[in-house]
Amino acid sequence: MGLQATGRIHALFDPQQVTERFRKREFVLELADNPRYPQFVQFQLTGDRCESLDGFQVGEEVRVEFSLRGREWTSPKGDVRYFNSLDVWTLERTGAGGADSFGDEPPPPSDDDIPF
Repeated sequence: MGLQATGRIHALFDPQQVTERFRKREFVLELADNPRYPQFVQFQLTGDRCESLDGFQVGEEVRVEFSLRGREWTSPKGDVRYFNSLDVWTLERTGAGGADSFGDEPPPPSDDDIPF
């Protein structure tokens, strides 16, 4: 089972073709668990899931189910860095509206992921 979050869409970005085989689309949710200090958290959809954001707009309340992924990357100079991503596999409107679910399994790891 993955993690869940509910929030308001704060920003939507266009899909990015990162490599020939890897495509992603990012968006930001405003999580207002503490309204005085809202958190702005970036999530991503990958591959065919990128189009799932097409029907959504800034300001909509949504619930996401996602997996937390992390990877180690060594630069050509030998510097080691670590990167995290929140990969969404279920996205649905809260309240009135439908759900866009991508299946019961989180996205598989990809060797094509690059560190940004």
